[in-house]
Amino acid sequence: MSRAIHDEPPPAARRAGETDVLVYGATSAGVCAAVAAAEAGSSVLLLEPGRHLGGMTSGGLGYTDVGDLRVLAGMAARFRDAIARHYGVAPGAYAGPEPHVAEQIFREWLERAGVDVVFDARIASAETASGRIESVTTGAGERFAAGVYIDATYEGDLLALAGVPASVGREHADLHGERFAGRQEVVPGMHAFPPWISPFAGDESGLEEGPLLPQLKPGPLARVGAGDGGVMSYGYRLCLTTAEDRIPIERRDGYDEAYWELGRRLFRHWGRGGGAPPAGRMIGLEQNLPGGKCDANSLGPFSLSVLDGSAWEYPLAGPERREELRLHHLHHAVDFLWFLSTDPAVPPHIRTELSRWGLPADEFADTEHLPHQLYVREARRMRGEHVLTEHDLVEGRIPGDTVALGSYHLDIREVQRTWRWVYEHPRPIGMVVTEGYLSVPVPPYGIPYRSITPRREDCRNLLVPVCVSASHVAFSSVRMEPQYQMLGHAAGLAAAMAADSGGDVQDVDVPALRDRLASAGQILAL
Repeated sequence: MSRAIHDEPPPAARRAGETDVLVYGATSAGVCAAVAAAEAGSSVLLLEPGRHLGGMTSGGLGYTDVGDLRVLAGMAARFRDAIARHYGVAPGAYAGPEPHVAEQIFREWLERAGVDVVFDARIASAETASGRIESVTTGAGERFAAGVYIDATYEGDLLALAGVPASVGREHADLHGERFAGRQEVVPGMHAFPPWISPFAGDESGLEEGPLLPQLKPGPLARVGAGDGGVMSYGYRLCLTTAEDRIPIERRDGYDEAYWELGRRLFRHWGRGGGAPPAGRMIGLEQNLPGGKCDANSLGPFSLSVLDGSAWEYPLAGPERREELRLHHLHHAVDFLWFLSTDPAVPPHIRTELSRWGLPADEFADTEHLPHQLYVREARRMRGEHVLTEHDLVEGRIPGDTVALGSYHLDIREVQRTWRWVYEHPRPIGMVVTEGYLSVPVPPYGIPYRSITPRREDCRNLLVPVCVSASHVAFSSVRMEPQYQMLGHAAGLAAAMAADSGGDVQDVDVPALRDRLASAGQILAL
């Protein structure tokens, strides 16, 4: 029987503890977990701190990174098929749907499965006893209890409230013996800032140290390989269109001309060296979504990604500070469009191309046609039963308790834009540098059940399909939305099994779980 998705708390009986499974976070992983648990016979409550379903899948990231299509299975394949049915095309004809279509599909899934959904339900505390979560309480004071909990947030907030240990940012290369761990060498590349651009606000020569330009993280750089706690940059994936009814790009109240001086210096540098790239290489202007829309991505050394270090603060920040950081990223995105569209330092070919684009009138109507979801590429990572590492991925290991396969590159986006002295004759010169980006192919690999379960001594009734137990390097591949959907599927089934037995999530019959996943189409080996 379908239940309504509502803003008000569900009936008192559910608040009193009759829910088998409580899922926190209506990301695509959270939706898939809730639906899987409900279809397995559990009563399910889905709490979402915001007001939308789908996380990044419906929040701007329409052009979805998949990797090896052979591993796309289970609920990820079901979602792909639902997209095809909606548009009347073959599966895979589109890399992803329009944002509002993604949310519509998820809403229909939840309603058909009979999942209770509560929006504006940020969990503020968790009560634990004897290694189990007993109940959670929202910021509004509503208390909810369940037999098994699933943390499907991008931030890992419930696992933290439950006292489950987690890691944030880059570890030292020696911790797991990973080649790509820790601070990386500063190397040239598409996302790297070119040399000879001064970081100093009052001096374009780079010879006289002074206050830094905006959009730079203060130094110094850690040693290569050191664990500096840095996380991948965040940003907004903007949905843009050339449709006649598009919402034009406008100057935001509060737009700061000085904030964009680094971009002006970059364009002047490009002008001296042969010219700037086309507009599409600045922001990804390609109609890669249905309806003539595009998923504007972070491309090149100056982009929608915010590289001033603010993402480093976000994972452990409180709600108020996170909101400030979110707005900082949102304003950066909106102002970046205005800067590229109007600033005299931007070459005419870019300004002309940007003038053709605007915000779609039929997307994100309640958030001024801008995405509702900040792209939190990584935050906490649980320290669970098994820490997935670079070695597991590059060697293509598929352990016996695999519940989903991954295949996407090690894909670490830029971690910081900062500066350093370059020791040229006769005097050192300060230069802007970008650091952290890498993309390394890997074969298909297995994600074990032990990487979505805490250690028994930390918590016995929690599953974590997003902030999985993985190193920074390994997480950079796992973090793709199709993997989250498949891991959510596995977590939902496992939660239903644990709720039915009354036992610990660590004691779930994994062979039986794998059989049920395989019966539902999950690919567990190639």
